[in-house]
Amino acid sequence: MIVALNGRKLLTVVALLCALQLTLTFYLLFGMSSNTTSLIDFTVVIDAGHGGVDCGVTGVNGTRESHLNLLYSRQLGKWFEQCGFNVVYTRTDEGGLYGLPTEGFKMRDMEKRRQIIEDSSADIVISVHMNKYSSSYRTGAQVFFQQGNEEGQTLAQSVQDCVNKLNSRNLEALKGDFYITRTSDCPSVIVEFGFLSNAEEERLLNTAERREKLTRAVFDGVMMYLYSL
Repeated sequence: MIVALNGRKLLTVVALLCALQLTLTFYLLFGMSSNTTSLIDFTVVIDAGHGGVDCGVTGVNGTRESHLNLLYSRQLGKWFEQCGFNVVYTRTDEGGLYGLPTEGFKMRDMEKRRQIIEDSSADIVISVHMNKYSSSYRTGAQVFFQQGNEEGQTLAQSVQDCVNKLNSRNLEALKGDFYITRTSDCPSVIVEFGFLSNAEEERLLNTAERREKLTRAVFDGVMMYLYSL
């Protein structure tokens, strides 16, 4: 695990930072497609929450969380891919991961996600979600980590700090007990990108501009975390 920061993973982090600088230089000079081959042995798993019959929460104007989760996951993955990371997606279309929508489908869906993460030998996991609250005034992105996991907390706060700057907020990353973060052996976070219960935020979350800014802030937060190791 990268947490230990020794041996192979220490070299990986050094190579990651060097590759990032070189890749960004190349990208700025010549451009780069989103299909860039991974340059280093460092895997980021991006988990688009929900899918299929499980749409997650629904916005006040009808936006399905599962659909937005997929769009945000794809955009977030592009930032990492363009910088040479190996990116693995748990969900790549609107369907769920449970097979048939019979009894127990939700647990089968979560177990499939866990298996994908395990098989990928993930170094970092980012689970993408949207939020909802009983009152419509709540806004802003919130990052969660598994309670008791110090590396997950450090990663979560680094990401939270970057989205705070975008939103001019001063929120702390929050702890909780979540299946994805609890069953992942690497630093893992859940990012709730905004509140679909707020009509204006729902509108903004549906725009490409907001999607690019928020996912870039999450990417920057991960990079700040890696620089701090």
